[in-house]
Amino acid sequence: MHPAFSVIFFTTASGAGYGLITLMSILQASGILPADPQVGWAGFGIGFTLITLGLLTSTFHLGHPERAWRAISQWRSSWLSREGLFAILAYIPTGAYAIGWIFLDWRDDLFTLTGMVGAMLCMQTVHCTAMIYASLKTIRAWANGWTAIVYFSISIFTGALLVNAIASVFGYWHPAMFWITTGAIAVAGVAKMQYWRFIDRNPSKSTAETATGIKGHIRLLESPHTQENYLQKEMGFKIAQKHAAKLRQLAIAAGFVAPVLLITLANTSVPATAAALSVLAVPVAAIGVLIERWLFFAEAKHVVTLYYGETTA
Repeated sequence: MHPAFSVIFFTTASGAGYGLITLMSILQASGILPADPQVGWAGFGIGFTLITLGLLTSTFHLGHPERAWRAISQWRSSWLSREGLFAILAYIPTGAYAIGWIFLDWRDDLFTLTGMVGAMLCMQTVHCTAMIYASLKTIRAWANGWTAIVYFSISIFTGALLVNAIASVFGYWHPAMFWITTGAIAVAGVAKMQYWRFIDRNPSKSTAETATGIKGHIRLLESPHTQENYLQKEMGFKIAQKHAAKLRQLAIAAGFVAPVLLITLANTSVPATAAALSVLAVPVAAIGVLIERWLFFAEAKHVVTLYYGETTA
């Protein structure tokens, strides 16, 4: 599939924003992260900015972005519509939670409950995003159980890195933050490697032979079009296996290994150095996650490519 920047940015940025707000709610409820207004300004400011920019950027990939609002009406049958609906609904409790955290000194049980409701809606939005791809049976690399697990785990781990950085900057570092962050990175890393292992060991069973119902070796004699069309551009993207392997290694190194090393160093450093290392871990991980998400699209093959000469899809 064509790895469009708008979709890559949307899925990574909004996922990190939802993970950040979710973890802020959970950590505040558990007493690990205090509801300090300054922490709220930074956390919710970054979280809502990532979510909103991601959602807006996603419309750039549409043929008619001005009609994006109409997609919500199909929520009964479309994961894309459900994603849009839950994204809008998530703003309500998380917005109220942010206002209570920053401006109103609202700290009772209802405040905590509002945060948890917002966290659930955030994660439901991430689930819908993942299911947009996991529900497409025509793309073997996406139609499997690992897709949703990877989306969830990367959302939480990027959110954990952001929370850890914010807490360190404002002097609210807690020992549990180290274990939560490194644990989230480890789970996401293992999930992603298992995903790659799955798609490598379970290739698609769709071939030119199964598509035509003809036994034997089928090959394309003549292209159906004289020029590249939309389907070839969007669904016929190719990447060499050797390049994919190198990019996978880079994604693992930057997205998972380097952040763990930086967080570990921060855990044994003085506060000022720890804060700097924690902040540095965020852009380093972002590079790895962007590569991972680019590969998620670039390595996926749609069965329609069989019509254009591919032997398997």
